[in-house]
Amino acid sequence: MSRLSDLPRDVPVPSHAYIPGRTPRHPEDWFDAIRRTVPDRAGSDVLAGSFALRCGRAYFDAGYYWECHEVLEAVWMQTSDPSPERDIVQALIQLANARLKLLMLRPHAARRLCDMVEAHLARCPSGQQPLGLDPRSLRAWVHETRAQSELHHSAK
Repeated sequence: MSRLSDLPRDVPVPSHAYIPGRTPRHPEDWFDAIRRTVPDRAGSDVLAGSFALRCGRAYFDAGYYWECHEVLEAVWMQTSDPSPERDIVQALIQLANARLKLLMLRPHAARRLCDMVEAHLARCPSGQQPLGLDPRSLRAWVHETRAQSELHHSAK
């Protein structure tokens, strides 16, 4: 996992990672400027190069999982349904949620979300990287998240 100092310079850095029940929530409009960078009816090429997708990935990599979901939802809403693009973005959003559940000490919820991620990834065509996101990398992260959830569960 990278650190905040590794975030690209143009990615806005929240003051903290929001973890429900543990840290304060960000102001409602904090992510609006990022969300607005996703144009209506954008094609896959535009979505793949969007600032919101880049921010979402950067937040995920830095452990800002709730924030990742907040900005990637704008990308997800512009994908065609059904489509590999929709599935890959939904997979990353749910994976961020799974990792957030681990931080909230809810390993069962994390495992359930991992199941959902795997279902989305199963619909992504082999050998393709919708929106530049690699399903193999996401599968590896799911495996890592599941392993962490098992550790949390057995520690109880």
